[in-house]
Amino acid sequence: QVQLVESGGGLVQAGGSLRLSCAASGRIFSFNSMGWHRQAPGKQRELVAAVTGGGSTNYADSVKGRFTISRDNAKNTVYLQMNMLKPEDTAVYYCYAGQGRTDYWGQGTQVTVSS
Repeated sequence: QVQLVESGGGLVQAGGSLRLSCAASGRIFSFNSMGWHRQAPGKQRELVAAVTGGGSTNYADSVKGRFTISRDNAKNTVYLQMNMLKPEDTAVYYCYAGQGRTDYWGQGTQVTVSS
């Protein structure tokens, strides 16, 4: 089994920055993709950013130029640097890691951006 633990969420004013971290532990062999989704109240969960083992990245259009995803394979950790935050970025952020045919999910961390 694999466990993912997120940290770094909180309350920030619009225009501010936060950095989310997600550390994986357990039966880890090799994660093919790691990333972040988010879910705002009353909305569907959406992909925010993802990074492959080779370092290729993918971002939602709404966060391009503001968010940066990175991963440290030695630490089995994925990060999300969020800059120029907007109130519409308010959501619960979930990290995930794909291993084989299984996706593992963290418990979620709240990000709230005040106007």
